[in-house]
Amino acid sequence: MNPVNPLNDLFPKAADIPEQYRYQGQVEQREYLVDGTLRTWQGALAKVRSPVWLSTDEGDQPVILGSTPLLDADTAMTALDAAVRAYDKGRGHWPTLRVAERIQHVEGFLKRMREQRQAVVKLLMWEIGKNLKDSEKEFDRTCDYIVDTINALKELDRRSSRFELEQDTLGQIRRAPLGVALCMGPYNYPLNETFTTLIPALIMGNTVVFKPAKFGVLLIRPLLEAFRDSFPAGVINVIYGSGRETVSALMASGKIDIFAFIGTHKAASDLKKLHPKPHRLRAALGLDAKNPGIILPQVDLDNAVNEAVTGALSFNGQRCTALKILFVHEDVVDSFIEKFNAKLAGLKSGMPWDTGVSLTPLPEPSKPDYLADLVADAVEKGAQVVNANGGATRQSFFYPAVLYPVTPQMRVYNEEQFGPVVPIVPYSNLDTVIDYVLDSDFGQQLSIFGTDPQTVGRLVDTFANQVGRINLNAQCQRGPDQYPFNGRKNSAEGTLSVHDALRTFSIRTLVATKFSDANKTLVSDIIRNRQSSFLTTDYIF
Repeated sequence: MNPVNPLNDLFPKAADIPEQYRYQGQVEQREYLVDGTLRTWQGALAKVRSPVWLSTDEGDQPVILGSTPLLDADTAMTALDAAVRAYDKGRGHWPTLRVAERIQHVEGFLKRMREQRQAVVKLLMWEIGKNLKDSEKEFDRTCDYIVDTINALKELDRRSSRFELEQDTLGQIRRAPLGVALCMGPYNYPLNETFTTLIPALIMGNTVVFKPAKFGVLLIRPLLEAFRDSFPAGVINVIYGSGRETVSALMASGKIDIFAFIGTHKAASDLKKLHPKPHRLRAALGLDAKNPGIILPQVDLDNAVNEAVTGALSFNGQRCTALKILFVHEDVVDSFIEKFNAKLAGLKSGMPWDTGVSLTPLPEPSKPDYLADLVADAVEKGAQVVNANGGATRQSFFYPAVLYPVTPQMRVYNEEQFGPVVPIVPYSNLDTVIDYVLDSDFGQQLSIFGTDPQTVGRLVDTFANQVGRINLNAQCQRGPDQYPFNGRKNSAEGTLSVHDALRTFSIRTLVATKFSDANKTLVSDIIRNRQSSFLTTDYIF
């Protein structure tokens, strides 16, 4: 159990950090990857601060991890120009490679990536405060995703290797790349979420400009050489700096064909508006969410509490799939809060490498103040912080605050808090909950906790056209990666999964001919003599 105040001994002294997890010196990164070369930036740098502070005799001291390049717009454009040249309007080496050959390049990258597991996991802990177990899980899950993507592409290509005959027309349908992709990931999953768009974009034959997340930047550095050595020049280019400075220029150029972005809907809309030919822009967007958890009066309360605590507070609630608001029927709300708070009190606060730690510091410097403002607004309008130590702060750390009763007048009722604040709304009539979902600007997921088939079935039908995923007696989540991950309204554009991502970053292209002896001979000769990389019956094992 935690001490009375979980913040008393929160931050460690430098000597108390286990040796294998200590951060050794600042890293001044000036390298960025353009056209197959690690170039050196001579301009301004951005400091990388850790959410981990150190306890010293002079008080808490922040940890500076290093710095990364603050590229300007002109430099970012050199990366885009390299990607455009490598694609060469679809005639480049990479987009015209056979599928099996592109797979070999990705497999080579994966082998090199696995060698950097320890370095990347350590930086995940120090840069974004993710605990050791989840940092290792993120790295391993990303590697698994790459393997699954390779296998899915093999299966897709096998199905595409055959010819079809329809109405005296012989045809072969295969998938072709779309062009140049801009991939940008989120800070909460700076490796996994980024690679769920980056890898499918590459393996389908597109060329890529990749800008790492605003936090979790240094952890890409151990992979730069692997990118450089595993792909032809210009196929993957990695830039750094302010998105306002760099990404705006890339979008305004009109040379981006695919925009893969995970962030806020406002940022996505602003960037899309800069593109001069929006009708030619394919977008894959993972955006905001305000996923509700709905606890019905007939419910396995222990399961609902366990799932709600994990759903609301895993990685401190910094997940788009987190449960952001809980609607609890008035018949069970008192028992729910009692059990929820007991479960929360058992969560360990500490540093990412501490054994069994659940609650860690937050990477966004302004987030504790923002969360404190949300709590103050709710309290001013009638809510109470109903858990011990709720809302206590120390530097980058914010102890979870459970707010009850939350009403529509409070900011936290509608705003996505993206952090450890848990709003609980009591209800007596299900129409209150239904209206909330129907009127919400967001539609990613929701969770229903209940045991009455009639009520649960009714809610499933009501919400099936409102959100992308309905979870029954389970928290919201992305995985398994074979399942579709999407959203409605302001929560997403497009669908991602191992299966769907390959299709998102490609287009079906048909080669067709009249079914005649001469045309059959022509096609047979092309295939037999391997005169085409696209028109082929190769079977990938």
